[in-house]
Parts: sequence; C-alpha cells; structure tokens
Amino acid sequence: MSNLLTIQGLTKKYGSNTALNNINLSIAPGHITGLLGPNGSGKTTLIKTICGLLVPNSGTISVDGNPVGIESKKIISYLPDCTCLDDSMTITAIVKTFKYFFEDFDTERAYEMLSNLSIDTKARFKTLSKGTKEKVQLILAMSRRAKLYLLDEPIGGVDPAAREYIINTIMNNYDPSASIIISTHLISDVEQLMDDAIFLQNGQVKLHKPVDDIRDEYGKSLDEYFREVYRC
Repeated sequence: MSNLLTIQGLTKKYGSNTALNNINLSIAPGHITGLLGPNGSGKTTLIKTICGLLVPNSGTISVDGNPVGIESKKIISYLPDCTCLDDSMTITAIVKTFKYFFEDFDTERAYEMLSNLSIDTKARFKTLSKGTKEKVQLILAMSRRAKLYLLDEPIGGVDPAAREYIINTIMNNYDPSASIIISTHLISDVEQLMDDAIFLQNGQVKLHKPVDDIRDEYGKSLDEYFREVYRC
C-alpha cells in the first residue's frame, strides 16, 4: 500500500530559528496519528507546511502522490488552532460558503452534526461562545470528504461534556481510506483514537511508533509515556 503522506528532508526556518529540522515521515491511508510535543516543538509549523500555508526551506511533501499545491489542497481538510471564520456571518451562510469552495463538502452531514450539538444555524458566529465556535469549526472540517484531515488542537477549548461527542464525530465521519493527523496536548482524551504517535522535539522527530507498540514496550499509556519523555 502506498503512503498517503510522504515527507522527506523537510526543513523550515524563521530567520536563524529552525522550526523543523530534516523531518522524514510517512503515513499510510486509514491511520489516525497523534502529533505530540511541547509548545514550540514544531507541530503547527509542520501542519501548516503540509497544507501549503508555509513554504519550507528544503525538502519535499507528497500527499496522495501530489506535491504541495492545488491538487494536494483539494484533498486536505484543515482545522487551524485559531478562529478563522467571518464573525459577522450566520452558521448557515458559513456552511453555504464551505459548500461553494469545497466540492467534497457534505452539507447534510454538517447540518446533522450541528443539530446534534443544538447549535443554532441562524446565529451569527460572533455571538457563539469560544467552545461552540471550536465545535463549529471542527464540524466544518469533518464535513468534507477529504483524504487527509489535519486537526490542530481540535478539543483545546471544548468543555469535557462535549469531548466525547467530538471524539465520536472524528471517528465516525471520515472514510477509512483517509487519514487524520491530530495535534493535541489533551492526550488522555484522544488516546483511544490514535493508531500511531509522532513525538516532536525541537523541530525533529523523536519517536514515530504505533500506539500499541508504545504501550507494550514501555508498559505505560501514551499519556504516561509522553509525560515521562517531556517531564510534564
């Protein structure tokens, strides 16, 4: 089986600061991968570079055989770690905008998830709480029929009561032939989702293993092992 995502020799610098240092990674279809590391380890930079929002200094990225560009962007669904929607628009208008821009956007799926979380689609985005805004953004990202989902802190500002629903939303709303990369600090909440884990430190890959292998080899949960590695 060919890899869905292949990264070779990827380096990204900001002036004299090296954010990513010779990253080499490959991810097969049908995997949910945790992208883990302390603040400043390069997680968001890596995600933005895969998306094409940042240009690397060197190295290559291939998404389903496509270099970063128009074709790769068509099959990537990206959830940023900050609010990026027009505050003045209603949820209905935002859904229509996504349908206009993304051919793979499933409007029916979006409205079903919005209804399940009792989100008023007539409300303007600016009137929503921070947690509800994050739910809306996740719903929009997961309503695409993408091949690669890049989720940067998808449950960072969501109340614990909604996390289980959101985790189930991630699990149940992507094609098994697609893959998901989740960047998060809330490892214990999403560990059950993950097939693999990538540990980043100082812009380098410190570890890339199946989660079951980490548990078997170290006798710890992924969250416990992460805390040991990074002394959290």
